[in-house]
Amino acid sequence: MWAAALTTVSLVLLPSLGLAFFFGAVWGLLFFAVASVLFGSYYLTNLMRLVKWSREPLGTPLPRALGVWDYAFSDLSRRARVGYDQRERLSATLDRFREASQAMPDGVLYLSESNAIDWVNQRAEEHFGLDHGRDIGAQVTNLVRHPDFVHYLEAGNYAEPLLMRSTRNAGHTLIVQIIPYAEDQKMVLSRDVTQLERLETVRRDFVANVSHELRTPLTVVIGFLEILEDGVDDLSRDEKLKYLSMASDQATRMQRMIQDLLALSALETGAPAPAEESVDVSTLLEEIRAEAEALSAGQHTLSLEVDGPVRILGSAKELRSAFANLASNAVRYTPDGGHVAMRWQCSGGDGIFSVSDDGIGIDASHIPRLTERFYRVDRGRSRETGGTGLGLAIVKHVLTRHQGELHIESTLGQGSTFSATIPRRRIIASSVAA
Repeated sequence: MWAAALTTVSLVLLPSLGLAFFFGAVWGLLFFAVASVLFGSYYLTNLMRLVKWSREPLGTPLPRALGVWDYAFSDLSRRARVGYDQRERLSATLDRFREASQAMPDGVLYLSESNAIDWVNQRAEEHFGLDHGRDIGAQVTNLVRHPDFVHYLEAGNYAEPLLMRSTRNAGHTLIVQIIPYAEDQKMVLSRDVTQLERLETVRRDFVANVSHELRTPLTVVIGFLEILEDGVDDLSRDEKLKYLSMASDQATRMQRMIQDLLALSALETGAPAPAEESVDVSTLLEEIRAEAEALSAGQHTLSLEVDGPVRILGSAKELRSAFANLASNAVRYTPDGGHVAMRWQCSGGDGIFSVSDDGIGIDASHIPRLTERFYRVDRGRSRETGGTGLGLAIVKHVLTRHQGELHIESTLGQGSTFSATIPRRRIIASSVAA
């Protein structure tokens, strides 16, 4: 730079001194004035080019020049490239950060020192009912007016998260945490815990129901054992056998309940499904009919109709459990002398296993809740017949795993029909043709 500057000065001063020495001072001054004007014009032109470049978009190349301006432009160009590269890296980093924030399962909301919205990801838009394109810069309390949220934001004590009911999505629960950062700015994290809350409610109800359901037969068993213990010398053999038989029935009921609970737990927790196989429906239903006749002990008339030897793809163990539960329920809730009809048929390509009875029937208000665990229309009768209250819940989950559906039709006092539908894609075509 100094060398270029000295060279420029020399190009003006030395010729001027030479002309002044040989031709007189007038010629020297004249040359000096003309050279100064020319170099000044050159410098002014480059200065204007620099000003014009500064107004161009980022990344526009600097103009080329000679002498001092070449060095100046080169240094500015290098500095501009470094700044441009830094901005590009920062921009790419910011884009990656925003993409990561968008991919987060939680809502992310950035607030300025005045609680205006700086940025919001899609999940937070859903949680709080915001719109990124419309609400940036707006006061968050003008848009999220939940009293608990406003109080939490203004209180300034963010050590514990806030649990709040969403006003935008009825029935949804959010857990909100505010994290201060930088200079009075805030990051608001939100998570939808609706499903977790429901699972916790189900867990509490499940524990309460299991405790209640097991308490009754256990109390009966303990009572009979105490009777036998106290009257071991006074009771006749027939009386002892009677109490032992009744205690055995209650113990068997508890065993069935535990087995059903384990089966239902495996179905509800998404345990890996057993390997699918080709299931012979005719053989399966004949076994179920035999079990139902044993349960009935000759008190009912049972019939089974199979429209053709049909095979389906699925878990033989799970399908047996579902179909057997439908058959045993019909036997248990049909008075002595009643009729239970089981039928397998194909309709519209789907396979349908239906169990009809002429028993006590079910009021329409109870039907939507029949597949809930431990839900019973008549608790006393269920206990008398040895039901666990889990059978239809197991049926529902087995059919769901087989992409099937359970349909219930019932009229109080006239009987019920429970139909398990297996979708056509699980019907083995060659067997249907047979």
